[in-house]
Amino acid sequence: QVQLVESGGGLVQAGGSLRLSCAVSGRTLNAYTVGWFRQAPGKEREFVAAISWTVHSTNYADSVKGRFTISRDNAKNTMYLQMNNLKPEDTAVYYCAARFAAPPSARDDDYNFWGQGTQVTVSS
Repeated sequence: QVQLVESGGGLVQAGGSLRLSCAVSGRTLNAYTVGWFRQAPGKEREFVAAISWTVHSTNYADSVKGRFTISRDNAKNTMYLQMNNLKPEDTAVYYCAARFAAPPSARDDDYNFWGQGTQVTVSS
């Protein structure tokens, strides 16, 4: 079983930056593709970014390309989401997710393991 715990959320002004972390336990991270999703109030959960287990492939939602960067440190069993130039529309609960040895899918039902989420609020 894989457990994921997000951290790093908070309140930031528009144009600011945050770095989210997702600590993974229960299995070594290097065999898992990991991703970030978000859900704003009253909206469906949406894909943000994913990085393959080989680290050779990434996938980003159009809305965050050029602003967000996903990365992973397998030695620390942790993945990250660096978020720059934040906008009020980025406000959401952010979830990390994992799937075993597969491409960095944008479909949330492709992921087997989920964290509890961390709130990101961007003020205008």
